[in-house]
Amino acid sequence: MRRADRLFDVIQALRSAKGPMTAAALADRLEVTVRTVYRDIATLQARRVPIEGAAGIGYVLRRGFDLPPLMFTTEEVDAIAVGTQLVRRLRDPALQDAAANVLAKIAVVLPDHARRYFEDAPFYVSEGSARVPDGVDLSEIRSAIRDTRKLRLTYVDERNRRTVWPIALAYYVDVTVVASWCELRNDYRHFRIDRIERLTSLAERYPPDNGRLAEWFALSKQRPDAPV
Repeated sequence: MRRADRLFDVIQALRSAKGPMTAAALADRLEVTVRTVYRDIATLQARRVPIEGAAGIGYVLRRGFDLPPLMFTTEEVDAIAVGTQLVRRLRDPALQDAAANVLAKIAVVLPDHARRYFEDAPFYVSEGSARVPDGVDLSEIRSAIRDTRKLRLTYVDERNRRTVWPIALAYYVDVTVVASWCELRNDYRHFRIDRIERLTSLAERYPPDNGRLAEWFALSKQRPDAPV
């Protein structure tokens, strides 16, 4: 989690608390150490966020404080509402949880009339028919992409093992694929998530993308259909 996001979460936790929150309670909620909480509280206080309290007693956010309001147009609110519902189709539990958190954060800062509309938006998005993958943790793949770490995967059956450089996750309506540079084929390959039987994130890193992502996007536009 980025520090800026964590500082925001500290404020949100204190704002919603019914009484003083100890550093230990904040640390447990944010999944960080107590020492980190103390540093974050000190940083916020230095930035004139009105947090009162002390170690061992607990902290409260003085009433009347609020973050600068986020101003959204009606179309932007609709886009957020529909977009977060579409995330359900991805069969990606971590992203689904993140989408729910986004909704909660946005609802807090909207004006009352917009919040009521946002929380009961008149949209329905079907969940699709993609099977929930049982051999793959999609958050592990996203992490490998961010860290440029290689993946070793077993595809379809035990005899089909590959070491790949994960470039992107492609979310189609009813299937998700990991787009990769395959060391065995020395070329781009798409691996359907629902056909990966086992996946291991390796410590070995691959070189920076050097345009591979842009090249893959260009190829994908030429072949827009989902891999089979």
